[in-house]
Amino acid sequence: MLFIGDQLIRSATSIGANVVEAKAGSSRKDFRNFYTIALKSANETKYWLCLIRDTEVVGVDKELVKELLKEVDEISKIIASIIININKE
Repeated sequence: MLFIGDQLIRSATSIGANVVEAKAGSSRKDFRNFYTIALKSANETKYWLCLIRDTEVVGVDKELVKELLKEVDEISKIIASIIININKE
């Protein structure tokens, strides 16, 4: 579980880090690229949460994992929408 937890922390924190980098980007291309990386990190985060949800690990709060999955799904949709709008311009 430690490995999965470490991977989850890395992917989840990468979302925010890349959004911050996107906002500080020096060009539209930078902006789009950092948001694309953030979306990939969000999808990876969903993967790790689903793994945690679907395994029989003692002490895991399944309801919390479900809530976190909902949150990261919403974040993914927001980031995807931003990318779609950037590509339209």
